[in-house]
Amino acid sequence: MCGRHRLSRRKQLIEEYFATPSGDDDWSPRFNIAPTQPVPVIRQNPKQPIREMSLMRWGLIPSWAKDSSVAASMINARSETAATKPAFRDALKFRRCLIPADEFYEWMRTGKSKQPYCFEVNDGKLYAFAGLWDRWKHPSGEWVKTCSILTTTPNAVTSAVHDRMPVILDADGYDLWLDPGMTDVGAA
Repeated sequence: MCGRHRLSRRKQLIEEYFATPSGDDDWSPRFNIAPTQPVPVIRQNPKQPIREMSLMRWGLIPSWAKDSSVAASMINARSETAATKPAFRDALKFRRCLIPADEFYEWMRTGKSKQPYCFEVNDGKLYAFAGLWDRWKHPSGEWVKTCSILTTTPNAVTSAVHDRMPVILDADGYDLWLDPGMTDVGAA
């Protein structure tokens, strides 16, 4: 599970790294991003080959949800079952995104307490989690865009701490992950 992460880069550096034009959403570096907070998300414009960055609430609210209370329980989606879960299957097929980060935290249970551990990739370089997004219409009529981070079985480094970890995409796979024409969830 990925319950907290860090994004300590300025907005300009994120835009340069992910090749996105400057957006209207304001972003400041954050060192302890928690569920239900706004996070920067990179999406592919479906009509032209341009990446776009915007802020979304972390915790997916499916478009069909009656209220927003489900968001806190949908901060993560298991990559092994996302294609079959009603909350995630359409997003996996049509609404994939990148969620930039430079660190993530996992907690190890020791008795009744939990000890946080911080994980970096390539000495703290910027990277992206595989994410899914959706939009939900609030009863007031406002559209709320939300996202979830895909998780997977842990690698050798994180397995000693936790039984899950976020899916971290290689930069070479960003275009394929974002490609709106790729609707084969098996390939995703």
